[in-house]
Amino acid sequence: MARIPNKKKITLKRKKKKSQVSEFNGSNIDIDKPKGNIISIDKGVKDSNKSSMLSYQPKFIEKSLQFFREVKVELKKVTWPSRSQTTGSTVVVIILVLIISFFLGIVDIGLSNIARLIY
Repeated sequence: MARIPNKKKITLKRKKKKSQVSEFNGSNIDIDKPKGNIISIDKGVKDSNKSSMLSYQPKFIEKSLQFFREVKVELKKVTWPSRSQTTGSTVVVIILVLIISFFLGIVDIGLSNIARLIY
């Protein structure tokens, strides 16, 4: 049996992009591509005035209202079936449920009779 020679793994070092976040003097910074501006995104800084931080967070009611606005927009995009399509689908579902329940009832009666004969 012939052995398959091991292939050497080739690893390539990737260069860091300018837009990646790097660490500078203990704080996180991000560099914009076109302008080269440094934007601080250090989330570890705690503000002594908590009320100013709370003003930036949307309140529960505002979030709920925004959610319902988005739901309304999405529901306008839905293609609803016509009344005849809905009626037809409902009839098919009811008929299939009756057929399957009848079949399962017969199987249940048969299996219970077989179980009685065994015991």
